[in-house]
Amino acid sequence: MAVARHIRNPVEWVLDAFARAEHSLEEAGRHVGGLDAARYDAPPEIHRITIADLQAALARGFDDFSACRTDVIALFAVYPLIGLVLARLTFGYDMLPLLFPLAAGFALIGPVAAVGLYQMSRAREQGAEVSWAHAFSVVQSPRFGAIVVLGLLLLGVFVTWLIVAQAIYMVTLGPTPPVSFGAFVSDVFTTAAGWTMIVVGLAVGALFAIFVLTISVVSFPLLLDRDVGLPTAMATSIRTVAANPGPMLVWGLIVAIGLALGMLPLFLGLTVVVPVLGHATWHLYRSVVKPAGTEMMQEPSE
Repeated sequence: MAVARHIRNPVEWVLDAFARAEHSLEEAGRHVGGLDAARYDAPPEIHRITIADLQAALARGFDDFSACRTDVIALFAVYPLIGLVLARLTFGYDMLPLLFPLAAGFALIGPVAAVGLYQMSRAREQGAEVSWAHAFSVVQSPRFGAIVVLGLLLLGVFVTWLIVAQAIYMVTLGPTPPVSFGAFVSDVFTTAAGWTMIVVGLAVGALFAIFVLTISVVSFPLLLDRDVGLPTAMATSIRTVAANPGPMLVWGLIVAIGLALGMLPLFLGLTVVVPVLGHATWHLYRSVVKPAGTEMMQEPSE
């Protein structure tokens, strides 16, 4: 007797996805702590890359974005709204000094926001018909628990950055809150204390960005792609930066400049910049870490 196929509605799909996510979170301790290491894939070989590889990754990222444009823009259309809400909240003047740190700090949690994009690029790479559902299929990954923990780590870095940024303001232009937006801008750009805040803030912010880049540039894609624990994923990311300091520095600048431009006008550019950079990061990962089973057949690029 033939059994009729049941087409799940969106509610059933979401409930099933979160049921799988719950199981993955139960596995988090094993993946985070590196327990039962014998069952994991071996740490991958790291390849040297050049600026040409960065250009190729960006081109492939834009190609992925073009192929999935409608689904991706629908997923990231909320970014301009979030940006505008944050901007509005800071205009209570007490929060005004955090406007730039909040905007700049987006780069610190960007790798978390892009996890779904990595999954979409991975599915397209495998020849699948890609849709928005692939972005949410991350919750079904066996390493979802480790992905969540790494995301929480980056969130902690972001919060720490905001605390440090506020402290820098307090010892330069503070502790009195700005009386108006115009007065704040004037104090920032026409006083010695304001310029001290800019220089120190940018220097400290760069250190935070370098730290996040170092521990996460390939960590999330690797967790999606291979059966590895979080320590191995982070160690691989650190090895990637150590083996390719020049290209990784350029990549960090590309991301920073892209996000800065994406915030103009009114954060609307983020609906394009974030997806392109997210897809490109997957292809950058592929340049550095080849698919499982192919390392022995590949020669490092010079």
